[in-house]
Amino acid sequence: MRLPALARKTHKWLALIIAVQAIFWTVSGLYMTAVHIDIIHGDHLVRAPRLQAQPLAALVEPGSLVPGGTRSVRLDTQLGQPVYIVDAVPGRMLFDARDGRLLSPLDEQAARDRAVALYAGQGGVSKVELLDAAPSEIKGRPVPIWRVEFEGLWKPTLYISPLSGELVAKRHDLWRIFDFVWMFHIMDYEERTDMNNTLLRVATWMAVATSATGGWLLLYSFRRRRRARKTA
Repeated sequence: MRLPALARKTHKWLALIIAVQAIFWTVSGLYMTAVHIDIIHGDHLVRAPRLQAQPLAALVEPGSLVPGGTRSVRLDTQLGQPVYIVDAVPGRMLFDARDGRLLSPLDEQAARDRAVALYAGQGGVSKVELLDAAPSEIKGRPVPIWRVEFEGLWKPTLYISPLSGELVAKRHDLWRIFDFVWMFHIMDYEERTDMNNTLLRVATWMAVATSATGGWLLLYSFRRRRRARKTA
């Protein structure tokens, strides 16, 4: 096969394959630029925390809460009341800072109350469930975890830790769509995190080869025109 014919055939098939992925890149890129990243993160779903001064004299000594020892203690406010979030030898624990009462693990009502207090939307709670396995949208987060879904557009969802009462993650359908198109954008169809995966590198070099063969064919067509003019 002559070199121009080989280059033309290679360019045609490479361009066809890359064009499909280029569509995915374009569509996913348009979505990721059209929807503001703050909306994707779900910042609008939660209320801004209100800092409250706590009279330390009215709180119990945190060192006496866990006999086995603690790694760290943090004073926080949940449902308007002071609490200690303790990273202890047995694990994370939540205590009422006023009387030292153990609050964790949180039951369904306690998780619901915290989610409602954090939620900035208008709808009520539609579903509460304790998950023993983390769904793909919060993969890597420790379990068990409370999933609190609210009514309204885009299915807003808050994830509450039963051990600390803290907000672990916030999700909604716009985030889920972003995660889906991100998968196509970086061509990582399993973990959706590797932006330097083999498939993406192969597609990149295929695109380079398509451009190279296309450039060669363009130069070759000019040469053919010049030869035709000389012959004429």
